[in-house]
Amino acid sequence: MGFQPSELKPFPGSEIVLEGLADLAAGRETERSEAVMMASTRLRAAGLDVPTRRGDIPAAHRLYALLADEDARNAHSRYNAVLRRVESFARAAERAQAR
Repeated sequence: MGFQPSELKPFPGSEIVLEGLADLAAGRETERSEAVMMASTRLRAAGLDVPTRRGDIPAAHRLYALLADEDARNAHSRYNAVLRRVESFARAAERAQAR
């Protein structure tokens, strides 16, 4: 089962995942695209079409580096906050797919 974007907007964390998916499709390396790549296996299992990407550096490391470049003092807490939002989104997508 695939999702339409309008079905995903009410999910918590959709602001990260939907923009991250668009960034991935456009080939952009952003905080949101890296967060989506970190959860790509789970998001695909929940029915989302997540583009694949190859690279030597894990998405978790790239995400942290992007956050640290922007604000090194708060990178750790921001990293955890992004992961919690994506986790919430994945949980909501899994529940919706199960219906």
